Amino acid sequence: MHELPVTESILCIVLDEAKMARAARVTRIELTIGRLSGIVPECVQFQFDVISQKTIAAGATLVFNRPQAEIRCRHCRKSFLSEGFDQLICPTCEGMHVEVLSGRELTVDAIEWE
Repeated sequence: MHELPVTESILCIVLDEAKMARAARVTRIELTIGRLSGIVPECVQFQFDVISQKTIAAGATLVFNRPQAEIRCRHCRKSFLSEGFDQLICPTCEGMHVEVLSGRELTVDAIEWE
């Protein structure tokens, strides 16, 4: 379950930022998790709910942005969008030699606190 160390890192980032802002409570966290990152948002949510219990981030709402991956075919050089690993064949030439331009992101985009 590789979401646990990822979620621990997210919580550390959130708590560090909240501490610098002298926040009393974290209420909302916006995350971008690319569709090719291998990270399952539901697992992050579950892990976050468990590990944040005795912190100022307990009960914070997690909002997941899940952008499509941008892929470029190395054969015909056309770019296309993909929902996931099952859509990595070029729709133009049906080539399978592709490069991932985006879709592996994992970022903390915004944190709201009181």
